[in-house]
Amino acid sequence: MRPKIQSLRSLREEMKAVARGDRPAPPDAAQASFESIDVVFRLLTPENRRLLALIRDRKPRSVAELAEMTAQTEPNLTRTLSMLEAAGFIDMKSMGGRKVPVAAVTKILVEIDPFSENDRMQLA
Repeated sequence: MRPKIQSLRSLREEMKAVARGDRPAPPDAAQASFESIDVVFRLLTPENRRLLALIRDRKPRSVAELAEMTAQTEPNLTRTLSMLEAAGFIDMKSMGGRKVPVAAVTKILVEIDPFSENDRMQLA
């Protein structure tokens, strides 16, 4: 999966053009979108990276179980999980009436163009 790196202004103009019918929705419209690579780096804090590793390695059976593993409150953990899900780093599966976080990526590949803002990112 290749999330888009796109300025908010560009994204807004694209959405307006699609809404007006001036152009069709791009094929990648449903993928995660980030304003910049910096936004991705701010999301991947050491705490969030430890959380992602816990989800991958220990495979919690619920958000409550993950909260116990991390000693976090469920509301705070749920907010963090929502951000990680929106970024495409995890999936929240429904199993037996409870939400289960599941790792959705194994690597995040970043290509930075030092001469422009044409950075690219790929989730593997």
